[in-house]
Amino acid sequence: MAMRPLRILVDSFADAALLNAQMSNAREIVCRLDPEQFHVSMFSLGPPDPRISARKNTRLIQLPQRKQTVRIFTEFLWGAHQILFYIKSSPASRWYLSLRSKWKDGRTTVGTVESQSNLKDQPTIAPEAIKLYEQTVLRCDYLFSNSSMVQRSLEREYRLSSQIIPTGVDTQFFTPALGRPPNTRPRVLFVGSLREFKQPQFLLSAAVRFPQADFRIAGTGPLGPELAACITRDGLRNVTLLGQLNAEQLREEYRRADVFLFPSEWEGSPKVVLEAAACGLPVIVRNNYSPETVVHGTTGYQAASDDELYWWLGTLLANPDLRSRLGRAGRLHSLNFDWNVVAAQWAQTFSHLVRKNQLRQAS
Repeated sequence: MAMRPLRILVDSFADAALLNAQMSNAREIVCRLDPEQFHVSMFSLGPPDPRISARKNTRLIQLPQRKQTVRIFTEFLWGAHQILFYIKSSPASRWYLSLRSKWKDGRTTVGTVESQSNLKDQPTIAPEAIKLYEQTVLRCDYLFSNSSMVQRSLEREYRLSSQIIPTGVDTQFFTPALGRPPNTRPRVLFVGSLREFKQPQFLLSAAVRFPQADFRIAGTGPLGPELAACITRDGLRNVTLLGQLNAEQLREEYRRADVFLFPSEWEGSPKVVLEAAACGLPVIVRNNYSPETVVHGTTGYQAASDDELYWWLGTLLANPDLRSRLGRAGRLHSLNFDWNVVAAQWAQTFSHLVRKNQLRQAS
């Protein structure tokens, strides 16, 4: 007799237009779960990702424009789910997690940790947001970090253990451009939110130091107006602010670039690093979060200081053959993080957690 599919509620949105990294990560996982094994429910506000809407054994929960928290909370309480996955910081999840012990709720909650846990050291993160995170994600039955550095940070800051399942990348979508003619001037790309800890302003100082290269910054955020003003004030003709890009536009920027420079000081395992590598770009990052996605000297460089960032950037700008060699190695390394590989790890984990919960309830 065929086994009934496991039932999972994903605390995320299926909307195709929502580009938040965690939401897009959840969609990438869901669309790859075998529908014969997993029934998935997701919330929706607008038009869903077509891969999700076309997936069998998928229930899209249309949320109202008002009182969304009540509808989400109701689904948490009375939905027929065995696993609640990707629990996020929200009032609905806080209510549910504070009440579930009184309700003797036997379902399994799974939270993901995708950044370092020294949140109090980040001035851009409000104390209220930290408290909500501690009352929701960190109260889940099981936690999964997306890198060993994130795992160690969680243990150090909160004394909480977690397993590791990495962030993935769609290596069928993010691919190198075949036969692209070389740029007349080397092109350096940054992709990310324009926030202080992401350090997009570093590209402006790099543009001054390396006038022979063009620097392109993709993303939006609080630093956007300041960056635009600095570019105008300093006459930086070799810097372009691209704004928010959709997936196809972003892929084109990766394919047309020569170096991916990501000077962010506080990360977990940024997906843009994987996307750049999958498109054949050598990557330069800081080493204070030790991303496994960048192998120093093989796929790119991990720098310990601003001076090292400049050094490795100058090295790559001066050596097209080195850029090509590191880019090819980065593409191969990115295949280890393909979403099909990562989703298979999640599928195995979900099945294991349900069996474990069933045994616990039967004992």
